[in-house]
Amino acid sequence: MASLKEKIGYGFGDFASSMFWKIFSYYLPIFYSDVFGLRPVHAATLLLVTKLYDAISDPVMGIIADRTRTKWGKYRPYLLWMAIPFAVIGILSFYVPGGSYAFKHVYAYVMYILMMTVYTAVNVPYGAMLGVVTDDSREKSVFSSFRMFFAYIGSFVAMGIFWLFERSIIGETNSAGKVMKGVGDADPMSWTLVVSIVAVLCAILFILSFLMTKEHVKPEKKARGSGGSILRDLKALVSNGPWWLLLGAAVSQLLCGSIRGGAAAYYFANIIGANIFITCALYLTIGEIGQMIGVTFAVGLSERFGKRNTFMGAMVLVAVLSTCIAFLPASNAGVYGLLLLQILISLAFGIAAPLVWSMYADVADYSELKNGNASTGLIFSSSSMAQKFGGAIGGFLLLSIMGAAGYDSALEVQSAGTLTVIKAMMSWIPAIGAALSVALLSFYPLTSGRVREIQQELKVKREEK
Repeated sequence: MASLKEKIGYGFGDFASSMFWKIFSYYLPIFYSDVFGLRPVHAATLLLVTKLYDAISDPVMGIIADRTRTKWGKYRPYLLWMAIPFAVIGILSFYVPGGSYAFKHVYAYVMYILMMTVYTAVNVPYGAMLGVVTDDSREKSVFSSFRMFFAYIGSFVAMGIFWLFERSIIGETNSAGKVMKGVGDADPMSWTLVVSIVAVLCAILFILSFLMTKEHVKPEKKARGSGGSILRDLKALVSNGPWWLLLGAAVSQLLCGSIRGGAAAYYFANIIGANIFITCALYLTIGEIGQMIGVTFAVGLSERFGKRNTFMGAMVLVAVLSTCIAFLPASNAGVYGLLLLQILISLAFGIAAPLVWSMYADVADYSELKNGNASTGLIFSSSSMAQKFGGAIGGFLLLSIMGAAGYDSALEVQSAGTLTVIKAMMSWIPAIGAALSVALLSFYPLTSGRVREIQQELKVKREEK
């Protein structure tokens, strides 16, 4: 059985990456449109096009990680190797250079592609570690819960930093002489400095995660050299039905979260208005606390109802509660209703989040039994791909629909149609994403009983080796 130190160390990895991921998910759209100065349609296209690159880089990184051989293991070394590049490129992604619009447009593409490259290089191996830190299904859920608990701590820290950032600027005048209503009005260098604080914390946590963890499991594989045939691994992945269903459900879940999270900054700036006590960052921070609490229920609920059923139930709650936001009045009572719904939705997200990672580990075991090679890194690269696709499609839809609705950051007051669209981004559209996730998982075949059978058969095979 793995030690508590290892579980905490594993959690530190997502503590780090979650801080940046939440900033990208929640604040990158408004940074690009209101601070960096990209037109919404250009920012939307950037977020989508770069994910076409990620669709290739994620599985490639999974293949590379599966074939890595070091004295520290296959996946763990990347936490050390990528810590500093992750921090440096993260800072540069939130830097606004001088020059023409065309130059800045190109700069944004280059930095975002580089950021997603280093994110892939650390998070695909990190995710794959769940398949080798333990061979016990319940312990995988425990490791996954530690991961998600610390991920939400990371998100809480990042959102807390941005909340302090918002509090320090709201009501003040920026360098352009405009009274600031939120972070979208802040000076560019202020953004860079705030993100730099987060970046330094990330580098430290990745290094700690490397130092505190170990790889214990040596997956059984066919004698096909060092890691086997890449083509055979890819064919096995494509024919893996549970992987396809889980991938689709994960993309839909993340699509739901990224849209409602990214829309929050626009919602608070344009519908709720400037409020130093109930700011967007405070709203998002409350959500992270709710998700942290939700994570603590994940293992117990999944042991009673199964991982799949618990995940589906949580996403049903997200869908229903999200629709309620559409009916909130534009009043103080509506604001408090929004906060209550944020807590409840976040609790449901917190229950579902660790289960999807544990289910990826089950899919890897299924692949190992069926094909003789777990290809853990390749399978877990799909989790990173799902995260990026969900975030990218969410950001693309958010900015595209906002642009089509006539959103203009230069306007003091948006049109009624634009405000309606912003509200839909917080309610109906996320609800659709959550419902799609439920629909896909209803066909997922790896029930608790089937997973136990797979692990018993694998145990016999590994002992024979």
